[in-house]
Amino acid sequence: MKNFTFGNLEYSRPDTDELKNKIFSLINELKKAENYDMARKIFLEFQEVSDKFRDASTIASVRHTIDTSDKFYDDENEFFSEVYPTLTPVFISFSEALCDCKFRKDFEKEYGEMLFVGIELQRKSFCEKNVPLMQKEAKLCNEYEKIIASAKIGFDGKTLNLYGIMKYFENDDREIRKAAFKAYSDFYAANEDRFEEIWAELIEIRNQMGRNLGFENFIPLGYMQQGRTDYNAADVASFREEVKKELVPFCEKLYKYQAKRIGVEKIKAYDEKYVFKDGNAVPVGNDDYLVDKARQMYRDLSPETGEFIDFMIDHELMDLKNKPNKASTGYMTSLNALKAPFVFSCFNGTTGDVDVLTHELGHAFAGYLAMRNQPISDYYSESTDIAEIHSMSMEQFAYPYADAFFGKDGAEKYRFSHLQDALTFVPFGVAVDEFQHIAYSKPELTPKERTAVWRDLERKYMPWRDYGDDNEFFSRGGYWYHKIHIILYPFYYINYTLTTIGAMEFKKKMSEDKNSAWRDYLNLCKVGGSKTYKQTLKYANLSIPFEKGTVKKACSYAMDILDKSLKDFDA
Repeated sequence: MKNFTFGNLEYSRPDTDELKNKIFSLINELKKAENYDMARKIFLEFQEVSDKFRDASTIASVRHTIDTSDKFYDDENEFFSEVYPTLTPVFISFSEALCDCKFRKDFEKEYGEMLFVGIELQRKSFCEKNVPLMQKEAKLCNEYEKIIASAKIGFDGKTLNLYGIMKYFENDDREIRKAAFKAYSDFYAANEDRFEEIWAELIEIRNQMGRNLGFENFIPLGYMQQGRTDYNAADVASFREEVKKELVPFCEKLYKYQAKRIGVEKIKAYDEKYVFKDGNAVPVGNDDYLVDKARQMYRDLSPETGEFIDFMIDHELMDLKNKPNKASTGYMTSLNALKAPFVFSCFNGTTGDVDVLTHELGHAFAGYLAMRNQPISDYYSESTDIAEIHSMSMEQFAYPYADAFFGKDGAEKYRFSHLQDALTFVPFGVAVDEFQHIAYSKPELTPKERTAVWRDLERKYMPWRDYGDDNEFFSRGGYWYHKIHIILYPFYYINYTLTTIGAMEFKKKMSEDKNSAWRDYLNLCKVGGSKTYKQTLKYANLSIPFEKGTVKKACSYAMDILDKSLKDFDA
């Protein structure tokens, strides 16, 4: 299908009974296969059938997030939330038949061991008892997402969604920043009671899912759902401690300099995004201009990225403009049968718009390459702890092109503030991770006690964080409610911090040998999910974040750049 655009893709609700019958038929055929060629043909047909179903789900989900008020796609999104858990055992049945197939060694020889590593992980992380719990979980997540998307905040004579109000966090007027931050906080405070109930129910549901599989709580299952096979919670805890030791003091220093730079005695939470007294870098053109500059950048960066960006734009595989009723989120997803990534966001006129064109398109580029270099769709996407290296590294590769997006005067500001954000984000990211570990391991905590735990973690990892005297909700710990990953994607968020380490390594590599760094990056993208986490890092010549000293080694180059910039900007 060469001439498609996302908008003209046909959608029809899949017939799940027909799908189940087809898969069971393929299972029977696989068991009777007389040779590997027959078994392989059956396996590839299963891939085609399952990709078609998942692509239908993706189309419905994307169109739902584009307009959450569209009842048709809202209903379709609910349908897939209900039906996915019931189909999981059917998909697993085929996987089990593949594992038991007498041609397993032939499959391993052609497709590698990760095909069966993934199947075994799927086996261990699923049981029939969890199907109704998964359905309840999906309903609660959908409800939370709808509440977030429904935000209508009256400010500056406008009605804004959450992305819209965030633009004011960078306003030159401190009182406007403060008021906007308070309006943002008020939205979450107004919904606190229901958010507390949703979070409490999700903790109970997910912990029960873990217990149904023989675990003490949800945490081991959460790690399995993230595809983690060669590291554990203890490894992540050691990484968090390295961050506290090596990065937290440096980040505290950055904010002290920022307070002096913008002329305040102490940075407040509503000041953190305001980096320069004469204003932050701002994109110099409208949405269409930025996309055009992104096209030029990717065409210049490499032949591979040039081909990729033309594919994305020509097939209308991006929905970036902010609109009423659009979900307040950003993501990249894929249509496997078309080998097509899709990028979604809500532009709001800040540096974040450019970050979308580097970060989310970094994900998309990796998917684009994996789809064209891996033989099966199982390997089109990598584990989540690898995926963010693609996106965050692409942000760094884009630095030389900042002038095109921000003009000469804004480019240096952008590079500094973006690099500062990359490092100051990491303490927040590990706090989100530790918060989830505490919440699932201590289900006896009350909602208010859990919120107080978040405030304690802010003091541990973000000692500079001060919400001021008139923001009671965030001051007692309510800020965590704004991070949708905690509700929707349990244990995902640590990936952003682990992968920051990889991105900072790539930044250093680019300064030393650009061609070698780019080869390593292309290898990282092309390998998809065909290797384990540690194998993939090794294949791309990257360090293991859990090893002592890695945080300091990986971030030292970026820290030196920021140190020098502090002297230049604050001379």
